[in-house]
Amino acid sequence: MFNALIINKDEQGYRCELQQLAEAQLPPENVLVQVDYSTLNYKDGLAITGKGPVVRKFPLVPGIDLAGTVIESAHPDYQAGDKVLLNGWGVGENYWGGLAQFARLNGDWLIPLPEAFSTRDVMAIGTAGYTAMLCIMALEKHGLTPEKGEVLVTGANGGVGTFAIALLAAKGYQVVAATGRPELADSLQALGASAIIDRSELSQPGKPLAKERWAAVVDSVGSHTLANACAATKADGAVAACGLAQGMDFPATVAPFILRGVSLLGINSVTRPKAERIAAWKQLAQWLPKAMLDHNTREIGLSEAIATASDLLAGKVQGRVLVDVNR
Repeated sequence: MFNALIINKDEQGYRCELQQLAEAQLPPENVLVQVDYSTLNYKDGLAITGKGPVVRKFPLVPGIDLAGTVIESAHPDYQAGDKVLLNGWGVGENYWGGLAQFARLNGDWLIPLPEAFSTRDVMAIGTAGYTAMLCIMALEKHGLTPEKGEVLVTGANGGVGTFAIALLAAKGYQVVAATGRPELADSLQALGASAIIDRSELSQPGKPLAKERWAAVVDSVGSHTLANACAATKADGAVAACGLAQGMDFPATVAPFILRGVSLLGINSVTRPKAERIAAWKQLAQWLPKAMLDHNTREIGLSEAIATASDLLAGKVQGRVLVDVNR
């Protein structure tokens, strides 16, 4: 028997509970992993609380990230004892996820644990840091370099935002952080932000075009924030969009795209090919300041995850939440 969070939806309603399960209850995938750590992301918060239509099947174990050790494998790439990690692939949405002490998974979803990191390290980074790295890789593929000017990071106190700031600063970029929590400006500057703006400058309806300021943008907010970020991006600049904390809508015009040649780059972290995932984690190993892993991380036990999910959605959580599933 092992501990897991289980989400059910039935005549009693939608609920997430900490329960004990037997290994035989796990789905019939080809790799059994003993989980060391998982995380709480915004999507996990929606799944656990039921405040968003994230979970597609019931019952289901939430948790879109996990890292641990292979116990059994019928997959050719893995054998017992291998350290592995997983981000995305619909785990915690369509398939049982990482907020449990054991997970049975499709081996195609896994990648080997990077040598530079422990299982704790990669979950302190999690989908948030991995997504931030995908955003930066996409912007640099588009031609972004530090000498082109300021890079805006929206949702700066969230998981993606904090990692994007630290990674961009480590690479030599001048980073402007947009936040609704100005009292945390010192922590954002410690991560590498050179300037702080209030999110209210971006979150209200704006003009189709604004004064050119940003060489590029990493946006995890969506809605008016994304529209205003695009409107103020320099000619031939790019905006990497990876989230919808403000909303899924995009109340913009085509003006930035047809008059300035701005590019809007959609970042889907869920179904990236294995080679791209490995490349992103290699970049994380190279550029992420190691001190950030503890500075930016709060560790909780599995039994605390349900309450913390509500705090996360209420904007009361800064940075990353690491879940030790074995306590």
